[in-house]
Amino acid sequence: MEPNLLVLGGTLEATRLCRLLSEAGVRGTVSLAGRVAKPAAQALPLRVGGFGGTPGLAKYLATERITHVIDATHPFAAQMSANAVQACAEQGVPLIALTRAPWQETAADRWQRVPDIAGAVAALAGAPRRVMLAVGRMHLPEFTVNPQHFYLLRLVDPPAEQPGFPDHHVIVDRGPFGLEDDTALLQEHRIDVVVSKNSGGTGAFAKIAAARALGLPVVMIDRPHIPPRPETHIDEDVLRWLSHAGTERGV
Repeated sequence: MEPNLLVLGGTLEATRLCRLLSEAGVRGTVSLAGRVAKPAAQALPLRVGGFGGTPGLAKYLATERITHVIDATHPFAAQMSANAVQACAEQGVPLIALTRAPWQETAADRWQRVPDIAGAVAALAGAPRRVMLAVGRMHLPEFTVNPQHFYLLRLVDPPAEQPGFPDHHVIVDRGPFGLEDDTALLQEHRIDVVVSKNSGGTGAFAKIAAARALGLPVVMIDRPHIPPRPETHIDEDVLRWLSHAGTERGV
């Protein structure tokens, strides 16, 4: 059977993988959640929006005759990834995750690791500081309980509503970012602490490397739990997986 892929995207890795799949002549669709107003151009046909939880995704797999699913979503898109594991199991569709290796703390880092967003909010209790808050637009309201800080916010899209911080500065930009520029950014805004998800990969690492170079503390949010599934960090592994994950309906 000719492969008919569903790529769950929204990351630089997904965009790159779709380009490789298209060049290899593999048929498929890339799905984005729709949280970014102007998504990056994709090399495969694009659908935008949710599926309606696990039941909706399972129905989509059956209706569209999807033969393989590649989960290349953000490492913190835990609900989507969990839905994919369950829906693929129900429909007997092979699944692999193309994900980023998490960042690892070194002796030169000053990390305060927290388990989730609530832990990061709690870590900012106390005296006023100048914070680079790199957690994504969706989580900004949770940090408004700490209004005493200055917040530097770097977002992919302009915020639809004014962030609820008395003192803040918004930068609208899309990565990848460079070490020199992020070091200058932290210095320009006199940042005291960086708050970041452990997204992994290279595209967003510059702020972590800049904090390391400047000796700044980082509140690092650990990745959420995702049910077990085959994973790789390498594009070519996905192409090799496709060559043998069809007829036996498994990996």
